[in-house]
Amino acid sequence: MPRHHQKKSSAPGGGSQRQLRVGEQVRHAMADILAQGNVHDADLEGHIITVPEVRMSPDLKLATVYVMPLGGRDTEIVIAALERNKKFLRGEVARRVNLKFAPDIRFRVDERFDEAERIEKLLRTPAVQKDLEQDLEQDPDSDREEER
Repeated sequence: MPRHHQKKSSAPGGGSQRQLRVGEQVRHAMADILAQGNVHDADLEGHIITVPEVRMSPDLKLATVYVMPLGGRDTEIVIAALERNKKFLRGEVARRVNLKFAPDIRFRVDERFDEAERIEKLLRTPAVQKDLEQDLEQDPDSDREEER
C-alpha cells in the first residue's frame, strides 16, 4: 500500500477516538450556547435547535455541526442565521472547550431523521410485509442459527 493513502478508521461513526471525544465536547458546548439563547439573532429567536452530532476533522481544526430545528421547519433560515453568527459561536466554543486551536465551524442540516422516517415507511409497505412473512414461513429457525 502506498504511503500517501490514509488508513481508514475503524472507529464507529467515522474518526479516531480523539475526534469522537472532541466532537462530543463541541456538541455539548454548542447545544448549551443555543439552549441558553446566547446568540442574539431574530431568525433564531423562535426556534429550538437540536445538535445531534459534531464531526471533527483529523487535525481538529474543522467542526461540522449537524443541526435540526424542532419540527424540521425553517432549516434554511436557521442555517443562514448560524452562519451569520459563526464568529461568535466559534469564540464561545473556544472558551468552553480546551483545545489548542478554536475549530472553524460549518453547519449542516441533519437529515438522519428524514432518512429514518423514509426507511420506516418503506418497511411498512405491504410488499415488504409480505416478504417478511414469507421469510419467516420458510425458515423460522434462521434467527437462532445466526445467533450461535
